[in-house]
Amino acid sequence: MPAGIAPGQVIRLAGQGRRGGGKASDLLLEIDYRPHGEFEVDGRNVLYTLPLAPWQAALGASVSVPTLGGAVALRVPPDSDTGRKLRLRGRGLPGKPAAGDQIVEIEVRAPRAETDAQKALYRQMAEAFDFDPDRA
Repeated sequence: MPAGIAPGQVIRLAGQGRRGGGKASDLLLEIDYRPHGEFEVDGRNVLYTLPLAPWQAALGASVSVPTLGGAVALRVPPDSDTGRKLRLRGRGLPGKPAAGDQIVEIEVRAPRAETDAQKALYRQMAEAFDFDPDRA
């Protein structure tokens, strides 16, 4: 397969199709991608959703992010929120004139408060922050 081939493109394999009246015809293969468990494709860009804890999103963090070429360190800026997109240049699908990018979309996930101490911390946060998600 040629590097950078995209869904919908066709590869022609000359003389590898059916034999009709002596000479074999060409075989045409239409390319499609099988869904991946972690990545989606948008043109040459690769999309990845990065789950973060609320404190990582609020304070910033350096996290490991999988890419097609292996994991890389990504710096998440402080005050990041769900839906914020960060770009890893050249980490998408190969192509000409240049490779695509990997777009990392942040998804903040709140942990469950399972113990009394954890519930007390959430109550402290509720008192410390004047936060209404409808106004955010």
